[in-house]
Amino acid sequence: MRPEVKQRPGGNDSCYSPPMKPAALTVSIALLLWLTACKSSTAPAASASASSTAQRTSLPEGSGFDYYLLNLSWSPEFCHSHPDAPECAMHSTFVLHGLWPQNYDGTYPENCSNAPGPADPATYKDIYPDLGLLQHEWRTHGTCSGLPADAFLSTARAAYKAIVVPQRLQTLAQQTSMSPNQIMNLFMVDNPRIPRESLAVSCGNNYLTAVEICLDKSLRPIQCGPLRSCRAVIVRIPPPR
Repeated sequence: MRPEVKQRPGGNDSCYSPPMKPAALTVSIALLLWLTACKSSTAPAASASASSTAQRTSLPEGSGFDYYLLNLSWSPEFCHSHPDAPECAMHSTFVLHGLWPQNYDGTYPENCSNAPGPADPATYKDIYPDLGLLQHEWRTHGTCSGLPADAFLSTARAAYKAIVVPQRLQTLAQQTSMSPNQIMNLFMVDNPRIPRESLAVSCGNNYLTAVEICLDKSLRPIQCGPLRSCRAVIVRIPPPR
């Protein structure tokens, strides 16, 4: 709905070396240089991992619902009927439609309060080029998350940025057709942490409209509730325009 990855003791295997007998000064210098280079090569990966963990743990958890539904809209299909929408000038593939609070019994809260929107909506133009859609998503869904607007939108951004658009769909040059299962398979290959039971495909008039991913309040993929994929045997997928 628009306006709706067996270390030896001491570290990395490639940097492990058994004790050595005394050697000439030149050999010692060479060994020292080798160890220094090896240590340097492993530092960035450790730093990146720490940064990623810190980002995940810093996200606030919502309340008042069971899980999130991340809706990724297939922009080419939307832009077919809304060519003047701000996102359509970007010729995107999947774009963020919304992060929606859901319940396991199939219900979903909407329009839960009149809480104010984000302090600076333009901060979120990377995920919502259409600020009207941003306001709609906050009012309809974000107010039911138990989070302030900026916390909710930052969570939505983190969820969206964590998903890899399948390469085959990124490079689509002409309209193709696939089954909903084939589309889900593409997502599972490029996003191995996401199991099939966390995915659903939406379609309209046998055209792909969205891929949806069920996430817990810490943005880990979980089994969806009663959500089901569209019943079409084959859906058509137009390329980015």
